[in-house]
Amino acid sequence: MTEKPVLHYFNGRGRMESIRWLLAAAGVEFEEKLFETREEFEKLIQGGTLMYEQVPMVEIDGMNLVQTRAILRYVAAKYGLYGRNPEEQAWIDMYVEGLRDLSDMIMYFPLSLPEEKEMNLEYILERAKTRFFPVYEKALRDHGQDFLVGNRLSWADVQLLEVILMAEECEAGVLSGFPLLQDFKVRISQIPTINRFLQPGSQRKLPLDEQSIGTAKDIFKFERGMFLKNMSTIVAEY
Repeated sequence: MTEKPVLHYFNGRGRMESIRWLLAAAGVEFEEKLFETREEFEKLIQGGTLMYEQVPMVEIDGMNLVQTRAILRYVAAKYGLYGRNPEEQAWIDMYVEGLRDLSDMIMYFPLSLPEEKEMNLEYILERAKTRFFPVYEKALRDHGQDFLVGNRLSWADVQLLEVILMAEECEAGVLSGFPLLQDFKVRISQIPTINRFLQPGSQRKLPLDEQSIGTAKDIFKFERGMFLKNMSTIVAEY
């Protein structure tokens, strides 16, 4: 019997959440070893399994995989969510890389300084509505299929649904001008493996609250104000 993948991270979304989503969409059961203190994280580092002394890390197929995008590509390829040919893989890569920029904005938003929060939220929603969601609305319209790439579920679809739900946590009506994305959300959410992941009690994590932000700060030694620092990196890429 094949061993379940084991996910090493703290008890929160962060960069591991997209990996949880992809494994769940593929119907793969996984275990989690969640650390809650800096000491537990340092013990993992001292164990020598973290190539760059960073998480996420996933034990799978006898390997200790690190680096989020490498893990996601491996999982997508292993479980048939990475297209049928190089052309489809290129489209999937383009879609997910674009989504990473929006998901990073939302992921870092809880780390905003209090005086920055309103401004940062407006920025996220403006970018979602004018730069990112129009791309995926057009992609669905031009492709004319139920999925972004080809005619079956891919990593791009899973990532898009995850980011849509993250954006709706910022503003419930964020998809009001995007009818095809609204239909896409309903359709992909009804896929049995994904639907199970969306149910209460699954391994999907809740958004960061003040307690989990405090825990993450203690573990990873970061401070508030990371939203604007992170945005300067994203903006520099354009």
